[in-house]
Amino acid sequence: MKNILLFCSDHMRHDALACNGNPFVRTPNLDRLAAGGIRFENSFTPNPICVPARASMTTGNYSHKATGSKDNGGRIHDDQPKLAEHFHRNGYRTYAIGKLHYEPYAPPGEPRLLHGFQYCELCESGRILKQYDPEGKLRGLEDFHDYLYEVGWGGYERAHMIGNNDIHPAPSPLPAEHHEEAWVADRTIAALRRHLDEQADRPFLLWSSFAKPHSPYDPPRPWDTAYDPRRLPEPIGGLADLEGRDRELARRPFRYGWDRVSPQAVQLARAYYYGMVSFHDHQVGRVLDFLDEAGIANDTVVAYMSDHGDLLGDFGNFFKCSMFDGSVRVPFIWRAPGVAEAGKARDHLVGPIDLLPTLTGLTGCPLEHEVDGRDLTPVLKSADAPGRDFFVSQTWDDPEQKYMVRTRRWKYVYCQEGGTEELYDVANDPEERHNMAGEHPGETGRLRKTLVEWCERNGDDQMIADGDLATSPAVTGKPEFQDRIMGWRWF
Repeated sequence: MKNILLFCSDHMRHDALACNGNPFVRTPNLDRLAAGGIRFENSFTPNPICVPARASMTTGNYSHKATGSKDNGGRIHDDQPKLAEHFHRNGYRTYAIGKLHYEPYAPPGEPRLLHGFQYCELCESGRILKQYDPEGKLRGLEDFHDYLYEVGWGGYERAHMIGNNDIHPAPSPLPAEHHEEAWVADRTIAALRRHLDEQADRPFLLWSSFAKPHSPYDPPRPWDTAYDPRRLPEPIGGLADLEGRDRELARRPFRYGWDRVSPQAVQLARAYYYGMVSFHDHQVGRVLDFLDEAGIANDTVVAYMSDHGDLLGDFGNFFKCSMFDGSVRVPFIWRAPGVAEAGKARDHLVGPIDLLPTLTGLTGCPLEHEVDGRDLTPVLKSADAPGRDFFVSQTWDDPEQKYMVRTRRWKYVYCQEGGTEELYDVANDPEERHNMAGEHPGETGRLRKTLVEWCERNGDDQMIADGDLATSPAVTGKPEFQDRIMGWRWF
C-alpha cells in the first residue's frame, strides 16, 4: 500500500503560490510538487474557518454534519468517519505533527483529542495555553512551546506581543531554525525517519500541519525582507465596494480597527505574509527532499491543501469567513505516482472535503460510509473525467450564515443577514468587483434554487425557512473597536 503524506497550511490563498499564477511570490518547492502531479484551479474550502474546515478534511462531510456547527468550534461526532481512524484500521501507522485544531482541547493531564492519530506532536499557536495556562508555565500542553524551553528560547514565540488575530507585522523574535514552521518540518522528518527505522513494513499516514501563514505575520529574519512592500500589488477593492453586499464583512474593519490602518501598513502586512509563505515553502521543501533521499517518494501519495485563505486587505478586510476568493479559494495539489499526470492542471470544482474519499480511492481502502466529498482518483487520471456541476461552501450559524454556490462561470453568494445576494461572472470578473445579482435575475434565481435544494437534500435545516433561504434582520450602526478579539497571547 502507498504511504500518505498530507501537508496542510493555514490561511494560504490559492493565488499565493507561483504555480497558481502569482507573478511575484517565490514558492519553488510547492511549484515542484505541482510539477510532479496535479494542481486544481477551482479548489474551494467547504467552510472558510479553521475548525469546521478541518472537520471536513477529517470526515469528508460538511461541518453541519461533522460537528453540528458551521462556526469555529464543535467536536467531531463519534459516528463520523475519521481519516486517521480509517487508515489505522487498514494497517497504517498514523502520525500528526503541528496544528490539528481539533476541539475541545484537553486540559492538563487528560488525553488529547486526536480522532485516531496514534502519535502526535502539537503546535496550536498558544490556543491550548490560553485556555489552561496563560502564563505558559506548564509542560505537556503544546509540544512546540516545550521545545523552545529546551533550546533556550522559552516563551519567545510571542515576545513581539502580536496575537493570532492581529495583523500588525513584525519579524519573529525566534531564529529561523527555531520558528514553528521549521519545527513542524523538523518533527515531520524525525517521525518519518523513526517510522522507516522501526516500522518500515507498514505504510504510514502523516499529517504535517503548519500554522502559517496565519497571523501573526512574523517571518523570521531574513525572510522578513524577502518582499519589498512598495513593489507588491495593492489589495483588491476597498471597504466602499461592500455597499449592498456582505454586511458582516463591511462591519468587521471597525471591530478590529482595520479602518485606522494606513495603506502603507497594509502593504507591509502583505509583504510579511508573503515572506511567511516563502519560508513555509522552504520547510515543505525540506520534507520533500527527505522523501527523495529516503527513496520513498515514488511510494508516497502527497497532498497539499489549506483550510482557507486570507483576504489580506482585499475589500478593506483581512482573514477568512468570507466568500470572496481570497478567503474561500485554496490551493489543492496532488502527487500520486503511477496515477496522476505530471505537471498538469484541472479545472474541476473540488476542495479539501474530497481528501478522505480520494485517499481511499488511491490506496484501495474503501470507506464504509457515504460522505459528501468525492473520490478524485478518476480526475487525477484524466482531465476528461466527469466532475461536479457546482461546489458549495458554508460558514457560520444562525443568524449570520453565509453560503456560496460556485460553478465554472458563476459564483452565487447568499448572506442570511438582510438576505443579501451576490452574483459574479468569475470568468470575466475574476476580482469579483461587480455584483451582478440585480442584472441577471434569471441566473441569480436559478442558483438560489440550487442552494435551497442542496440544503434540503443535505439536511441543513438551519438554512431553510418556509421552503426558502432563511433571512435575519440586518444589524444597524457601526460597531465599536474591541481589542479583546485581537487574539493577543503574551505568554
